[in-house]
Amino acid sequence: MTHVEHTTMQYNNHEFEQEEYMLQEDEWDRDLLLDPAWEKQQRKTFTAWCNSHLRKAGTQIENIEDDFRNGLKLMLLLEVISGERLPKPDRGKMRFHKIANVNKALDFITSKGVKLVSIGAEEIVDGNVKMTLGMIWTIILRFAIQDISVEETSAKEGLLLWCQRKTAPYRNVNVQNFHISWKDGLALCALIHRHRPDLIDYSKLNKDDALGNLSLALEIAEKHLDIPKMLDPEDLVNTAKPDDRAVMTYVSCYYHSFAGAQKAETAANRICKVLGVNQENEKLMEEYERLASELLEWIRRTTPWLENRTPEKTMSAMQQKLEDFRDYRRMHKPPKVQEKCQLEINFNTLQTKLRISNRPAFMPSEGKMVSDIAGAWQSLEQAEKGYEEWLLTEIRRLERLDHLAEKFRQKASVHEGWSHGKEQILTQKDYESASLTEVRALLRKHEAFESDLAAHQDRVEQIAAIAQELNELDYHAAASVNERCQKICDQWDRLGTLTQKRREALEVRGASRDFHLVFHSLSLPCFPCGQRSEKLLETIDQLYLEFAKRAAPFNNWMEGAMEDLQDMFIVHTVDEIQAPHEQFKATLPEADGERQAILGIYNEVQKIVQSYGVSLSHSNPYSAITPEEIRAKWDRVKQLVPQRDHALQEELARQHANERLRRQFAAQANLIGPWIQNKMEEIAHSSIEMSGPLEDQMNQLKQYEHVIVAYKPNIDKLEGDHQLIQESLIFDNKHTNYTMEHIRVGWELLLTTIARTINEIETQILTRDAKGISHEQMNEFRASFNHFDRDDSGNLRPEEFKACLISLGHVGNDEQKKKGGMEADDFRACLISMGYDLGEVEFARIMTLVDPNGSGLVSFQSFIDFMTRETADTDTAEQVIASFRILAADKPYILIEELRRELPPEQAEYCITRMPPYSGPGKVPGALDYTSFSTALYGESDL
Repeated sequence: MTHVEHTTMQYNNHEFEQEEYMLQEDEWDRDLLLDPAWEKQQRKTFTAWCNSHLRKAGTQIENIEDDFRNGLKLMLLLEVISGERLPKPDRGKMRFHKIANVNKALDFITSKGVKLVSIGAEEIVDGNVKMTLGMIWTIILRFAIQDISVEETSAKEGLLLWCQRKTAPYRNVNVQNFHISWKDGLALCALIHRHRPDLIDYSKLNKDDALGNLSLALEIAEKHLDIPKMLDPEDLVNTAKPDDRAVMTYVSCYYHSFAGAQKAETAANRICKVLGVNQENEKLMEEYERLASELLEWIRRTTPWLENRTPEKTMSAMQQKLEDFRDYRRMHKPPKVQEKCQLEINFNTLQTKLRISNRPAFMPSEGKMVSDIAGAWQSLEQAEKGYEEWLLTEIRRLERLDHLAEKFRQKASVHEGWSHGKEQILTQKDYESASLTEVRALLRKHEAFESDLAAHQDRVEQIAAIAQELNELDYHAAASVNERCQKICDQWDRLGTLTQKRREALEVRGASRDFHLVFHSLSLPCFPCGQRSEKLLETIDQLYLEFAKRAAPFNNWMEGAMEDLQDMFIVHTVDEIQAPHEQFKATLPEADGERQAILGIYNEVQKIVQSYGVSLSHSNPYSAITPEEIRAKWDRVKQLVPQRDHALQEELARQHANERLRRQFAAQANLIGPWIQNKMEEIAHSSIEMSGPLEDQMNQLKQYEHVIVAYKPNIDKLEGDHQLIQESLIFDNKHTNYTMEHIRVGWELLLTTIARTINEIETQILTRDAKGISHEQMNEFRASFNHFDRDDSGNLRPEEFKACLISLGHVGNDEQKKKGGMEADDFRACLISMGYDLGEVEFARIMTLVDPNGSGLVSFQSFIDFMTRETADTDTAEQVIASFRILAADKPYILIEELRRELPPEQAEYCITRMPPYSGPGKVPGALDYTSFSTALYGESDL
């Protein structure tokens, strides 16, 4: 195959490169005159270049601007260099015949993807030298330079890189351009010596002899390489900056002349490219394995911590747990969410790269599949679910427990202080030697005690109720509480029994004394004066008894009031604070009236004593409560009321602050929550509705991502507000339906969604570039896919996949297309129409291609891969084997020294460390099996 034919066949695969490069060359300003020196160089070079091809057809040109005017030799030139037939030329000599022929030539050039700007047939026919030179340069660029490709660079850049690589070892040569770098002739001599060292002794060349060097190179190239003299040595030497197009045209002839010698280099380049792809993929695989291992290890360590719901015994310990969880959600988990997302993205990108480079799919180590990571992550989130709620419930429980425990201690202490010594009093037998009056006094005193005992019944019941609640709430010191409560209850039962026994004893003793009193009254004389004294004593006795009956419950009320006024309290809203205390203060006037009445009884006794000179040998026999004690306790109650007011005001201020925190959090959450939801909907909508070039779609998504990332400070501020709420033990917020966990989950989902959507476009670009999918095809695929993606999940179920294929114009009638259904025969026909001879087994095989995990879903990327499965221009194992065979000089094996000579060091060592020893016919020591190695690269062997 000739070089021209090769150029023609290969061009279509590089049309986009031509367009890209020609953008730099398509401005041919009509009004700009060429530098005379440059014009002279271009005339000579372009004329020689055209003649090097026209002579193959037995003709040539003498004057470049005149000999192409009728278009005939121009059409002939294009046929020679392209190997294709052009339309039949017009043979007339009229101007319009000439214009028609030139237009046929220009149309052919345009059909090859070349963009002609400001070059028209009239200028060529009129002999416009500037336009003619521009047209010839365009032809040279397209057919002699454009197909040059070196290490992913093409055209001018590729040719320059080739020159640099070939001349790099030579002294005094530094090729940086296509003008002054060639003035001394050494670069041309170096190119010849590099490929034909037998033609030039480079060591004898003198850098200062530019004219001699140039003349030598041009003469040797013409004589031995069949490259005509396209440049004039004197022009190059005497021109400050030679014309780069003339130099480039001449140097390109060297490139094509040495094409045969480049066969090995081309093979090495192919191998390097294949190995480069493999090395990059292996790095991605290693990175995936590393990230997967680290993420799984983190999940393995973290999950048991979240599953551990063992409560702590103290508030401070539980609050530390809550702080640890906040750190986990704010600092530790978010990076892992990003790592998981990036891991999935890397996996998808890697699989796409493997597919489009004809490599076998990547299978991670056991337990490190994406599904394994998703399962472990799901277990982590299941363990995390409700953890914060459990922590807050526990903190609330401990807060309640601390309150109840303190209340239990207070009430138990008050009761124990009251009951101390009561059993000894009740077991006294002071009534045995008492007179009837004394017995009656003891009985009335006992009645007062019974009243006091009954008043304490409520406290004992409260103590028992608090103890029961402490047990129900699993108080850590429940055992000691139960022991103390049991002692109080047991003592209370004993007090009740002893009280009943003492009453019975007093009643029996009183009845006996009544009998003796009646017996003695029969013989005793009456003394009027004694009767008056006895009545006064009896009145005092009644007053004492009244005092005792009313003082005991009032004393209990004051003790309860003091206890309540000093009691701990737990409130969580403003409304809970004032009502009970205000109700208590409303009872104070009535209580004060009772206090004054009780003290009035005592004052009445004192008045009788003072008025009648009654001598009392003892205090109130029915009560141990004194007026001084009542006054002291009442003063204490009045002192505690304002203190309680102050404490409640402080609590009110705290609750108002809490309410501000609630409103502050709610105001932000009520903005952030909908913002996240809107962005999710925008991304979902854009992924469905976006059209235009994939790069534009990528830019739009990147803008979304930039906006989202810039919104992060709002999330951080909300986290700070949430921390203040938790530290203030605020457990509810009626001002918003959003919790911090809702926001966190939504934010993480938003970040992963935008990342995955961007990755989807990236993989589409990879696939498009590798498989040559047009913009229109991609839009058609996307529109059909979205139409049948009913739930906007980004995946198609098998029946949706069938319907999507129908919509793309395969098979099925209109009704089936509308319903999205397809009978088995129609679907088989659909696939047959796409090149498959298909039975049930083959259909199942296709489903394994588009749905390798058996999920029952077909992703858009898998859909594109299926629709474009045969369009990729990828390397194959056979091509790599052929390239190694060239390097090995047709041997079935290759030697280590050959690899190191022909390949860059990194690729050579890669092959040496992985290539198995050759064991076939004709083996020699150190021989390596490049065939097994090559097939293993593509997953076609067990190597």
